[in-house]
Amino acid sequence: MTKIRKAVFPVAGLGTRFLPATKASPKEMLPIVDKPLIQYAVEEAAAAGITEMIFVTGRGKQAIEDHFDKAYELEAELAAHGKIKLLTEIRGLLPKNLHYSYVRQSEALGLGHAVLCAKSLVGDEPFAVLLADDLIDAETPAMQQMTELFGQHGNSIVGVQNVPLDQTPQYGVIQPQPMGVRIHRVSGIVEKPKPQDAPSTFGVVGRYVFTPDIFHYLENTKPGAGGEIQLTDAIAAMLDVSPVLAYEFLGQRYDCGSKIGYLKATVSYALRHPAIADEFADFLGELQPTIPRRKIGA
Repeated sequence: MTKIRKAVFPVAGLGTRFLPATKASPKEMLPIVDKPLIQYAVEEAAAAGITEMIFVTGRGKQAIEDHFDKAYELEAELAAHGKIKLLTEIRGLLPKNLHYSYVRQSEALGLGHAVLCAKSLVGDEPFAVLLADDLIDAETPAMQQMTELFGQHGNSIVGVQNVPLDQTPQYGVIQPQPMGVRIHRVSGIVEKPKPQDAPSTFGVVGRYVFTPDIFHYLENTKPGAGGEIQLTDAIAAMLDVSPVLAYEFLGQRYDCGSKIGYLKATVSYALRHPAIADEFADFLGELQPTIPRRKIGA
């Protein structure tokens, strides 16, 4: 099967759930300890053998481009002050064989529209889509799991997770037909269903592998929920012609689009960070007896 060489990162969203922190800084640049969310997503794609990173950006996202660019002034400053360890870390952030491309999404017309904006850069080959909001901590990176599955089946794949029934209005939810261990064929998919209308509790999270067929369906998808072009609607239209698989990836997902998910990820990653893990664990141990069991201001 064709190797997945390209990944699309939709990063044009406004990040309103993190205002005022995201008023002048992209939400994808929010750090988990000492690396921004978007870097974790790019590292995951690179670990799957993907080398072409395509960012669908919008206004105010220059910091993302700068982050993946060479920082001549910073490197010169570090070298001049003999900070060789930091200089080495900056130069070795990501593999040298990666290529970065950027395309603008001029209007906030939804995730489906964002993926469609990347069509000219993707071309006629399969590709991955990663949402940086979903940080997935896994021994084998989630996207690597999915590209290996694509190599076996050659079909589009959506990453799914079992979610509480009362949370189905936050997800695209699939109607599954079991095929094997953690693998399902998608026989239906709906966007943000009410709990009583949900076809299952398998919610689609921010990992996808698509054949290029998806672009045809995105081009013919009319605005849906919120007046946006929904990726879910294009996937639903594709089901009659092209099989789509759902994969329950192995790993811990943190919804870093929410404040609580972001904080959980920060604590989890801090407790494993080689430079601060022990001191941070001691701090949490000291703090625990004093944590109030009520909301601030209650």
